Amino acid sequence: MLRSIGYIFGIAVILALIAAGGVAWYISHMSASLPDYTALRKYEPPVMTRVHASDGSLMAEYSIERRLFLPIQTIPDRVKNAFIAAEDKNFYTHSGVDPSGVLRALITNYRNQGSGKRPIGASTITQQVAKNFFLTNEVSIDRKIKEMLLSLRIEQAYSKDKILELYLNEIYLGFGAYGVAAAALDYFGKSVQELSIAQCAYLAALPKAPNNYNPFRYKERALDRRNWVIDRMVEDKMISKEDGEKAKAEPLEITVRAAAPHMFAADYFAEEVRRKIADLYGEKRLYEGGLSVRATLDPKMQVEARKALNAGLLRFDYARGSWMGPVTHVDLTAGEDWGVKIGDIPSYYDLPEWHLAVVLSVNATEAEIGLQPARNDGGRLSTARERGRLLYKDVPWKRMKDGRGDKPVRPAPKLTDMLKPGDVIYVEHVADDPDGVWRLRQVPEVGGALVAMDPHTGRVLALVGGFSYAQSEFNRATQAYRQPGSSFKPIVYSAALDNGYTPSSIVMDAPISFTDANGKVWAPKNDGGKVAGPSTLRQALEHSRNLVTIRLANEMGMPLVVEYAKRFGIYDDLPPYLPMAIGAGETTVLRMTTAYAIIANGGKKIVPTLIDRIQDRYGNTIYKHDDRICEGCVAENWSNQAEPTLIDNAEQILDPMTAYQITSMMEGVVKYGTGRRALAIGKPIAGKTGTTNDSKDVWFIGFSPDLVAGVFVGYDQPRPMGKGVAGGVVAAPIFTDFMEDALADKPPVDFRVPDGIKLVPVNHLTGQPASGSGAGIVIEAFKPGTAPGESGFSFAAGASAQPDKATAEQEKAVYSGTGGLY
Repeated sequence: MLRSIGYIFGIAVILALIAAGGVAWYISHMSASLPDYTALRKYEPPVMTRVHASDGSLMAEYSIERRLFLPIQTIPDRVKNAFIAAEDKNFYTHSGVDPSGVLRALITNYRNQGSGKRPIGASTITQQVAKNFFLTNEVSIDRKIKEMLLSLRIEQAYSKDKILELYLNEIYLGFGAYGVAAAALDYFGKSVQELSIAQCAYLAALPKAPNNYNPFRYKERALDRRNWVIDRMVEDKMISKEDGEKAKAEPLEITVRAAAPHMFAADYFAEEVRRKIADLYGEKRLYEGGLSVRATLDPKMQVEARKALNAGLLRFDYARGSWMGPVTHVDLTAGEDWGVKIGDIPSYYDLPEWHLAVVLSVNATEAEIGLQPARNDGGRLSTARERGRLLYKDVPWKRMKDGRGDKPVRPAPKLTDMLKPGDVIYVEHVADDPDGVWRLRQVPEVGGALVAMDPHTGRVLALVGGFSYAQSEFNRATQAYRQPGSSFKPIVYSAALDNGYTPSSIVMDAPISFTDANGKVWAPKNDGGKVAGPSTLRQALEHSRNLVTIRLANEMGMPLVVEYAKRFGIYDDLPPYLPMAIGAGETTVLRMTTAYAIIANGGKKIVPTLIDRIQDRYGNTIYKHDDRICEGCVAENWSNQAEPTLIDNAEQILDPMTAYQITSMMEGVVKYGTGRRALAIGKPIAGKTGTTNDSKDVWFIGFSPDLVAGVFVGYDQPRPMGKGVAGGVVAAPIFTDFMEDALADKPPVDFRVPDGIKLVPVNHLTGQPASGSGAGIVIEAFKPGTAPGESGFSFAAGASAQPDKATAEQEKAVYSGTGGLY
């Protein structure tokens, strides 16, 4: 018997050794095919890039995976404890694999045999890190063994806190959120530091199967799982029993964020920032690099810019446009729910004042409409049905498109011509009407743009590239190249003032013609065809006289004008032809606004920017717009030294005195000339109108001492906008509306006079020295040696004629503004 036992024991030992060898070979084979776990040292998860406005509010996020990376030190203990209690209570004591957990999983899987249930794996947090980073979700013994082996190696190479940090930033928690930081924002609109125990527990309940605990579809199931996590936290003494009971009593209130944050009115601005980041660092870093971007946007000013531009485009559409027809049409069958018919028709998200509606019935005086039903948090269509009325007397368009082109049909259409039952339209509620009256609306066919800028730094404070970004993403502020017309003239006059002319220099406003090499004659004219005779540069700019500007450019030479246009950044390579002196070249609103900002800041070159600063995921500044030198800013302590000073190293591209002279002349444009509508602002304003041939493009660009704004209006496919349309009529009111709001809470500030300038009262018409003040007298700015009575003074520098006194007809021309473009 003993011999038999010995034989059996020996065979058992041999079999055990063979089995051990087999296991060793299997493990060795598995180990050889394991991925390199040391890659975790260099791991940088895809992290979303976030863009913030100048006041810190969130503008936009760009990502492939919605993730915010948080170092473990910044994650609160209650968040860490909730996940440890739910996923791996022995995390800080096991070596990567939890034997007790494996035993429980084996018993459970044995009991579930034949039940069809998915086997459970008893994965520790370390094993989940191994699987998420290096392996697949395949259910197999091979994958599980690799997971365990990797976990053991990871535990030997990294600290527990590092492993937990990787896990909490990598794990998918539903609704597109990766990591606890993104999930806290997406589910609760909070940072992780603000989460309650109950909220931490709910997030910790999600890793196993986020869809199974969807708070809208399976609220009871989600509550049960959350409360189970809370109980585990109590059991593991992570929280007190009392705190646990309070947490379980807390309702599960979820407010899911939109897929991407949206700042009202800032879509064009945000897209321009996105393009800039992509240009600087590439698409991959934009969407995965975790950049923190501080934009220059002033949210309040942006809303004011959007409001002013849209109101101006609507005014033009009401006055000059025609009814373009409904958004779409649906069939209305008796007894069918019209709300369902229009419930899924997309609307423009950036026009919250407007609502989609369907015409239910219509007669000569009014139409009955049904408003598009809202949707609840779960995305389901509301059962409520709201109706309203449209009154024909409130319809602004009294003509229609003929359906074949741009020619409007007359006479004025009836309401039954404009609308049919089943037409889907945009409407806006009449704010002061309690009886459910709405007004018909449509997106204007005419386009436009507005840019506002800090003239001292080039920071773009507001940018609107069109009426609706949802309707058209084309940015008319940066992408549309249009003729600036007379708004280019201040650049020509700046060149003249820098090269021997004064604001009182006389140039003849009279017919002129030029013949080219082919014998073709070009005979430019003033608006209206009238001329004013001898004219000072001030009068010529105030009343936008083309003939004076062309003579001036011809006398100076177009190469000088080209050089100034390039110096101001308006054009890169302007052809040296005389029509270019009156704005026949093409440029953008942003470039023109920047050029005026240079005049406003005293002639210093600035580079426009929509971005102040960019930091990488570790907080290192990798881009900064402001490159001024700050002496003393890096002092480690204060030892009674002087305050730090910023050294402005910007290039001086225009004489400060010239900049003030042209500013003073453009103040005259607002006080006496084509920009008089801007007087309504009630504060010191300088500016210039611009109108191109056939009124295809109209502009107004102007500034206060510390804010510059440019406005453009025109059809995307350039065409005449109608008789009488001009920059002073269409663009200037938009500028005025914006500046009134933007400067409302700021006291009036006079334009700063540079040292050396001599201010002399002169006759507004002749430019000759005058005494006293009152009508016909202006205070003119002269450089040293050029003022009347000084040795270097030449009244008619560059002049073609000099009047002794003004005729009645000339005075009428000066004060009526004839002879210029509006």
